[in-house]
Amino acid sequence: MQGKTVVITGATSGIGGIAAEKLAAMGARIVLIARSRSRGETALARLRAIAPAFAHKVYYADLSKISGMKRVAAEIAGEEPHIDVLINNAGAIFASRRFTEDGLEYTFALNHLAYFAVAEGLRARLLASAPSRIINTASGAHQGASLNFDDLQSSRNYSGLKAYSRSKLCNILFTRELARRLQGTGVTANCLHPGFVATRFGDEAGGPISLFIPIAKLFAISPEKGAETIVYLASSPEIAATTGKYFFRCRPVAPSREAQNDRTAHLLWEHSAALAGLKAPST
Repeated sequence: MQGKTVVITGATSGIGGIAAEKLAAMGARIVLIARSRSRGETALARLRAIAPAFAHKVYYADLSKISGMKRVAAEIAGEEPHIDVLINNAGAIFASRRFTEDGLEYTFALNHLAYFAVAEGLRARLLASAPSRIINTASGAHQGASLNFDDLQSSRNYSGLKAYSRSKLCNILFTRELARRLQGTGVTANCLHPGFVATRFGDEAGGPISLFIPIAKLFAISPEKGAETIVYLASSPEIAATTGKYFFRCRPVAPSREAQNDRTAHLLWEHSAALAGLKAPST
């Protein structure tokens, strides 16, 4: 990772924070995308303490807002001449159905559409920096989920867990379609299940989820363990040419049948581009 630049979302704490620190220790320059200025500055200070020779940087955006997704990607693309790795890691779960300022359901907007919009906004820079990598944090929670393109915003029978599961299915389908479109460019796209990790995740979900999460975390793995696959996908020469795969414990595994549906992956791409107001290249 010596001399490489890594852009990462959701890295002010949890597995994203650990992954950023590990990659910085390996010689990478880290570019954070954060929402909270206090957490962003704290994370930046940790990176500077670990690897003071690199000009680590933080950009701020609310990734639940389409304007924030597109603005921060444009800023980074305009100011960063080289991007070797993009890690889409930000995510959350919400017990009650909430709307963003764009009228989108929060889980879908933050957990999926932000991945799509940031990756598209940085596409040209990643292509120019090839060989480069895109890594999307998904989850084993996608198992059993399916998409209804007539109700992507979960307007009927909302459940926080179901909305989260669908968003993680979206991550895998997005990775699959992205890898297809980037085939032969030198840019790879892979996703991962980090395992159930004891982090801040779910602490602010509200409702019954906030009661369940602390108990479940008693059986969770550490953030250090959860970050291992992110670091592996960002740095390992073994998978330099691997693309379109879903990883768990640093190994490719098969996701659900729904997550391997190429037609669904294509439809999700088209819907995502329309919702984000992006005219994405066909290849």
